[in-house]
Amino acid sequence: MPDFFAGLDIGSAQDNHAVVVDPSRRAALRAASLAGIALAAIPFSTAAGAQRFARHQGAIKMQKRSLGNLEVSELGAGCMSISANYGPGAPVSQGIATIRTAFEKGVTFFDTAEVYGPYVNEELVGQALAPMRNKVAIATKFGFELKAPEGGLNSRPERIRKVVEESLKRLQTDRIDLYYQHRVDPSVPIEDVAGAVKDLIQQGKVLHFGLSEASATTIRRAHAVQPVAAIQSEYSFMERSPEHNGVLAVCEELGIGFVPWGPVGMGYLTGRVTPQTPLDSKADLRSGFDRFSPAALAANQPIVNVLREFGAKRNATPAQVSLAWLLARKAFIVPIPGTRNPDHLVENLASIKLQLTAEDVSELDTAFAKLKVVGGRMNADQMKVVE
Repeated sequence: MPDFFAGLDIGSAQDNHAVVVDPSRRAALRAASLAGIALAAIPFSTAAGAQRFARHQGAIKMQKRSLGNLEVSELGAGCMSISANYGPGAPVSQGIATIRTAFEKGVTFFDTAEVYGPYVNEELVGQALAPMRNKVAIATKFGFELKAPEGGLNSRPERIRKVVEESLKRLQTDRIDLYYQHRVDPSVPIEDVAGAVKDLIQQGKVLHFGLSEASATTIRRAHAVQPVAAIQSEYSFMERSPEHNGVLAVCEELGIGFVPWGPVGMGYLTGRVTPQTPLDSKADLRSGFDRFSPAALAANQPIVNVLREFGAKRNATPAQVSLAWLLARKAFIVPIPGTRNPDHLVENLASIKLQLTAEDVSELDTAFAKLKVVGGRMNADQMKVVE
């Protein structure tokens, strides 16, 4: 969703997420299946074009970063959009090929969730990574009620113990490297959630604990019971809430990693989403966001122009500048762009070659500070489950 709704593929790739809480089971399941808007890389029209781009950029050397005590590649892969939420899911063979290509290019961190599909994305990730399971870290999530008529949130300890077994089976593994609470459940004390995950860690079924879209206060409370390895929230050049709500600061203070979903603004920062871009109201979560209304898309164009103009000086795309900006922000930040398209994958991974200096970041931030972001990041229903 924002992680619930995590992944599209419109212009450069990202793992994004948004949540819907609806009383009807049909609406709840539909919301779950839309789980996350992970998005989109700027398309190169052909595979040959991607190869030319890769040659031009040179070999990609993926470095490591730490999420708490979990070491992963500096860029991860959001897998949601392969299976759902941007039109029909890709063929399983294509999804497996995309995930394995990411691994071959140095990605060791793969993100999924039970709600993506629902369920089918975990199955895809498990099948794709089975041959290299001991060389990768898999992150998945719990916290939504997908079967009960009421839908909504459910992080009761007994449910956590149940759904972890189901996720392990779908992922074809005996342990989950990073297990996130997808959304904070106000009906269950976070200490109880952390305690349940702590028990799973002691049993070896989970290795590290994470939270998604949690407040700084909740992070502290959870961390006091079971050390938190990573926080996942929307964060991009365009969406800077974690800088102002204390979440980035508490991560730095406590040694917690930060995993941005929507690192290219749910595809908008690629420059390929315009007021004329059709957004399917039944399959595209962004269609209900104020920020993706035609008026807001037009009004926010100057933000894309900043990235495009900076990128022109470095022979980089706006998406690559967006990802490089995040990587330069903090050493504990690990973006998770997601795509089913090999061209987009090449583009995203090549962003690590764009090493921004402090002066570069200052230049970009100075330009951004003169602009105003129009439209909220998610709709009212989805924001209800964001602390």
